Amino acid sequence: MSFMDEFNSWLEDDYFDEDTKKELLAIRNNEEEIEERFYKELEFGTGGLRGIIGAGLNRMNIYTVRKATQGLANFIIKQGTQAKGVAISYDNRRMSPEFADVAALCLAANGIKAYVFESLRPTPELSFALRTLKCTAGIMVTASHNPPEYNGYKVYWEDGAQVTAPKDKEIITEVQSIKDFHECRTMDKTAAVAAGLYQVIGSEIDDAYMEELKKQIIHPEVIKEMAEDIKIVYTPLCGTGNKPVRRVLSELGFKNVYVVPEQENPDPDFTTLEYPNPEDPKAFTYAIRLAKEKDADIILATDPDADRLGVYAKNPQTGEYIGFTGNMSGMLIAEYILRERKASGTMPEKPAMVTTIVTTNMTFPITEAYGVKLIEVLTGFKFIGEQIKLFEQTGSNNYVFGLEESYGCLAGTHARDKDAIVAVMCLCEVASFCKKQGKTLWDMMIDLYEKYGYFKETQYTITLKGIDGSRQIAEIMDKLRSNPPKAFGDMKVLKFRDYQNDVIVDMETGEKTTTGLPKSNVLYFELPDNCWCCARPSGTEPKIKFYMGVRGTSLEDAQARVEKLTEDVKAVL
Repeated sequence: MSFMDEFNSWLEDDYFDEDTKKELLAIRNNEEEIEERFYKELEFGTGGLRGIIGAGLNRMNIYTVRKATQGLANFIIKQGTQAKGVAISYDNRRMSPEFADVAALCLAANGIKAYVFESLRPTPELSFALRTLKCTAGIMVTASHNPPEYNGYKVYWEDGAQVTAPKDKEIITEVQSIKDFHECRTMDKTAAVAAGLYQVIGSEIDDAYMEELKKQIIHPEVIKEMAEDIKIVYTPLCGTGNKPVRRVLSELGFKNVYVVPEQENPDPDFTTLEYPNPEDPKAFTYAIRLAKEKDADIILATDPDADRLGVYAKNPQTGEYIGFTGNMSGMLIAEYILRERKASGTMPEKPAMVTTIVTTNMTFPITEAYGVKLIEVLTGFKFIGEQIKLFEQTGSNNYVFGLEESYGCLAGTHARDKDAIVAVMCLCEVASFCKKQGKTLWDMMIDLYEKYGYFKETQYTITLKGIDGSRQIAEIMDKLRSNPPKAFGDMKVLKFRDYQNDVIVDMETGEKTTTGLPKSNVLYFELPDNCWCCARPSGTEPKIKFYMGVRGTSLEDAQARVEKLTEDVKAVL
């Protein structure tokens, strides 16, 4: 059917409710808007759904969510694991509670029990909950850090990680095989509860989750000693982190935790934020103001679904607050855990740290210093979660820490996705340890640079929206893949990795080897002096990202090098 035929079928079919039809009638004279909403189905990708909320095939609404859930239910039934049930959580976004219920009642109509949180909860707690309840799968309704008009739907499997190959593709196939919305089942909520197919969960999971988090503390005595002195400013960015972060810090004994009042409560409109992303310096405007008022040591921000953490800390030389990248905060936590676990004799045998291919190369000297195996995986925390499962199945290694550059990390194995709640807790312990030594987090970061090298990373992003955007992104990748650049500026490309074709090419000798990782549309360029560049289209947004990293001899040198590499990459494009 053409996009206009699809549009008319939604208006004529009794399956779609009156509010949906009313919204569509309001755009009946706007052919461009109709095409955008109906030219394709909202894609169910390897991570689930994400899109703008609204009526239409290419939008997040109760019908696209129900269809995704019906496909998931069909897959679960084919696996024969429907008796285990599915855990469901949601964040503060528009329609999140409604989408959670739509998913739950679709599962219930298929004979699969849904365990639904009583109110919004963070993504990592959903991962923990489905493992605790021994569910076959989990659903998290969230659009993470996207703008207010977006929502999304992530699918997790029984190990607590987002689904990986081959199950991700098999679930996609099930969703795509549904050609008619009438195939998607649902049932009355009261009937689902009465049948034992809809169960509300809450405080019992919260309590168990808190206990698991606190097991990651290495030096509770240091926290106790410094609890009265250290000052912490925190913002949940109007999302799910407020209650769990405050609770864990309170139970650990921290006395001076100041929450940004303008961003304390859930707000689907993110009124005080241009963009609810802890990577965006503007998201810290209110928090920095409060930190200056309280003379805080550190500022922490969790994104709306509380799986990623942004950090600022005071520079004692200038008195100003400095923003930390995800690589920097991750390295602070990682180095502290490795150092203190080794010093205290609590490092497990065969320890391993897992990172992604676009994470800072500082991971190499740090893991080498403490005799910890470093394993690199593709971008996406689900691949880190997959390694944890592999370790448990084979006994090959013991997981110590995992991180990715996009402000996500995980200490412990209670969850299998990045966890900003445990990251907050760990970083507050690190800050306490520093304060006891008369240092700040910034002082410690400089110590790491001096010891391991001044590593610096950045990103260059090209956003290409609309119908033509995906075609243009594909053309950029095809050009780089078929004719890889021999140099970026004065830096030769030493090796070229094409993960889609599973090949590493030595650019000088032409020798080819395999990547050893699953196929993915990612290109990686190894450059001299610990420099590198990686090209990767986003799986959830209309963007292509270029990740870059360098190693310098000082802060200024590293900054100059990364700026030059960025310009050289732009010149190639």
